[in-house]
Amino acid sequence: MFEICAQGWLKQARHCPSPHFNERPVDADISLLVVHNISLPPGEFGGSYIEQFFQGHLTSKAHPFFDEIRDMQVSAHCLVKRTGEVVQFVSFNQRAWHAGVSSFEGREQCNDFSIGIELEGTDDLPYTDAQYQTLVAVTHAIMSTYPNITPARVTGHEHIAPGRKTDPGSSFCWNRLKAEL
Repeated sequence: MFEICAQGWLKQARHCPSPHFNERPVDADISLLVVHNISLPPGEFGGSYIEQFFQGHLTSKAHPFFDEIRDMQVSAHCLVKRTGEVVQFVSFNQRAWHAGVSSFEGREQCNDFSIGIELEGTDDLPYTDAQYQTLVAVTHAIMSTYPNITPARVTGHEHIAPGRKTDPGSSFCWNRLKAEL
């Protein structure tokens, strides 16, 4: 079971604070959870490259692909690794930079009112049981702390940025997640 402190941090997560965040608009209600995926280098799992990327420390020395992304300023609130470990980069109370140009139910700029959770994975490789179990547990903690987030307000990056994003992809089992929530 996960618990969120008043400052918006999961007590059970490993904390790797990112500089890539800002304050939410004063009137923002935290009312959406967005599921993403990421792997660095693409299609490879393990290591600390995702943490380095979200913290702004990624260099191009380790892999040629990193030249394309090393200067990007992005973050998510959390990452769920293949093992089920949770790494948190930004307080849930603050605005992480995960959604980009996006819209949910006609409301633009989803970063203003959403929480972003990255799963270590790709669109076309199955996610692990540990990831689903952790995602469900973290989502329950989030829904308890931020009651405007309900199972109906849990969505994928692909749904809030169609045509631009495809994650978490066809390998993600939405029916499993919704049934467990």
